[in-house]
Amino acid sequence: MRDSESFPGLHAWLDTPLGRYVMAWEAARFDAQVADIFGYNAVQLGVPEFDFLRANRMPFRFRAGAGNVGVETDYAALPFAANSLDLVVLPHVLEFAANPHQVLREVERVLVPEGHVVIAGFNPVSLFGIKRMLAGKTGCYPWRGQYLSLRRLKDWLALLSFETGSQASGCFLPAVEQPQWLERLRGLDWAGDRWWPIGGGVYVIHAIKRVQGIRLIMPKWDRKAGARALAPLVQKAGGQPGSPGMRLDVGDDTPRP
Repeated sequence: MRDSESFPGLHAWLDTPLGRYVMAWEAARFDAQVADIFGYNAVQLGVPEFDFLRANRMPFRFRAGAGNVGVETDYAALPFAANSLDLVVLPHVLEFAANPHQVLREVERVLVPEGHVVIAGFNPVSLFGIKRMLAGKTGCYPWRGQYLSLRRLKDWLALLSFETGSQASGCFLPAVEQPQWLERLRGLDWAGDRWWPIGGGVYVIHAIKRVQGIRLIMPKWDRKAGARALAPLVQKAGGQPGSPGMRLDVGDDTPRP
């Protein structure tokens, strides 16, 4: 592995037509997901060769992990304080991590309540998954590792109190490397998205960290209650203002004891 690589063989695959095709699809989905997520601190873990936070507008954005990053770290032991990050993006970290569930636990720990995580992964229930099985343990990146299905990933997120939101699946074509075949098979992306939406070679999913006991309190817009609270009281006694013992409510000229 070259020093600047976050995963062994990543650079070689990114230079292939298929690698560029997959990364272009994912970059567009990440842009759409992170553009309207607000806060102060955002971090990208993994694949620093691409800036998946480019569409986000948080003041402090950086990349961490291995390779050409701002912070080198073990994904399973993040050097960030608890409840300190508003957004974490995980492009293809879980399927190549030794303990992917621990990585998710660390992400949950460092996210603030209502913080966001956006995850990209290779789908085992796809033509990419078939390519991985044929390649076996001797396959180069990305045809190895533990691919996680969307269903399994959602179960893990739910156990960590994440609420899953939008998701997208793409790259339905076979794992071919020839540019001419990629061009010819582009129609499979349209057909797959329409007829087999769970069968894309890669997926991107968004989830929010929920914390029990924390809820947004909205104001109660009760006009009648507001009018009653603001209405002045006029004190009257024997028909004369300022005398104690009698009161006249505004809008009512009948003296009351």
